Amino acid sequence: MSETRETAEVFDSLWTPILHVGRHGGTGGYRRYAWTDADLTLREWFTACAESRSMDVEEDRNGNLWAWWLPRGWIGDPSGAFVTGSHMDSVPDGGAYDGPLGVVSAFAAVDLLRARGIEPSIPIAVVAFSDEEGARFGVACIGSQLTTGALAPERALGLRDSDGISLAEALTRAGRNPEHLGTDPALADRVGVFVELHIEQGRTLDLIDRPLAVASSIWPHGRWEFDFTGEANHAGATRLVDRHDPMLAFASSVQAAREEAAKLNSVATFGKVLVAPNGTNAIASQVRAWLDARAADEATLRTLVTRIANQAHNYAEDDGIGLAVRTESTSPIVEFPYAQRARILRALAHLGDIPVLPTAAGHDAGILSEHVPTAMLFVRNPTGISHSPVEFAESSDCHRGVAALADVMTEWVRPPASPRETTH
Repeated sequence: MSETRETAEVFDSLWTPILHVGRHGGTGGYRRYAWTDADLTLREWFTACAESRSMDVEEDRNGNLWAWWLPRGWIGDPSGAFVTGSHMDSVPDGGAYDGPLGVVSAFAAVDLLRARGIEPSIPIAVVAFSDEEGARFGVACIGSQLTTGALAPERALGLRDSDGISLAEALTRAGRNPEHLGTDPALADRVGVFVELHIEQGRTLDLIDRPLAVASSIWPHGRWEFDFTGEANHAGATRLVDRHDPMLAFASSVQAAREEAAKLNSVATFGKVLVAPNGTNAIASQVRAWLDARAADEATLRTLVTRIANQAHNYAEDDGIGLAVRTESTSPIVEFPYAQRARILRALAHLGDIPVLPTAAGHDAGILSEHVPTAMLFVRNPTGISHSPVEFAESSDCHRGVAALADVMTEWVRPPASPRETTH
């Protein structure tokens, strides 16, 4: 059997069993929220994949899953490992590929290495980070942020979902101990490099007709809550001049965000909105809206958010309503180290010229970058659509991604050549 055919069969055998998990029958999108039944089912799948490959499985104190392939004769805890993987949760009605592609590809790459007869000289780990999307509790990359100390356990445990359930309560219901959350002091010792494979969340590779790319950086980004407060009243009996309707200032702010982002060659999106009392025949008393903003550099991002907030305050003042703006989370720019990028490009040199691209999407690799060497591989997205049920990647490109990840893995874990080998 050719390696290409074997890679396809292994990938498909891993991919197909999870396609139904968390999929909504009406929208066709995925609702794989942290610590729900769908998430727990995927955790069981991850454990089964690891155990079938004789990999040791560990769920760390923050709910991140690790599957370890230790070199023959290795004694003691893993150290200096080649780690790859991604996450398994989704945004509301998200696509199949965002996150799980990296986990499936990681297990498939392990199989490919074994088929090649390669015995690693350092540990290999497949990782699935917990709650990367932040869809349930409102903060992205909770698992990796807790692990690195970027998110305090006290704040994390107090986060609540739309039903008022706290993260602490969700963990307890899932049989975990909330008191275990916290920084992993052994992270830098255990991880020698983290290489995350991910579907491209954009259309650059499609436009240049290339199946794979290496990431150069992640744009700085963040989330801000805008809380517009007005006065509830009757939608029919209240004169227009007597209204204090927060919906007007909110709507104007949405348009302002689009206009300011265009001026600064950035992106800004109000994507989540909660309205009270949310009645058809009632003037709203409150509109809570979350702004997602991203830019190529931190100064531009600050300018963008300041302009949007200033305009929102002006609209609120004109309409006689209140406005509070709160920073929910921010992530600085991430520049992936040149050394890791160069090594990946060297491992993939047989594929020809590999594009090196920035991304405006956040990832666990970005969170880990301040603590361990990190890098990313992108697989082509032919439509550029992500965070949507129609997110898609060609099977052939997914298989190329597995082979490329295996080549990169080989570059890191293959035993050094002996002096005799290097002379030939």
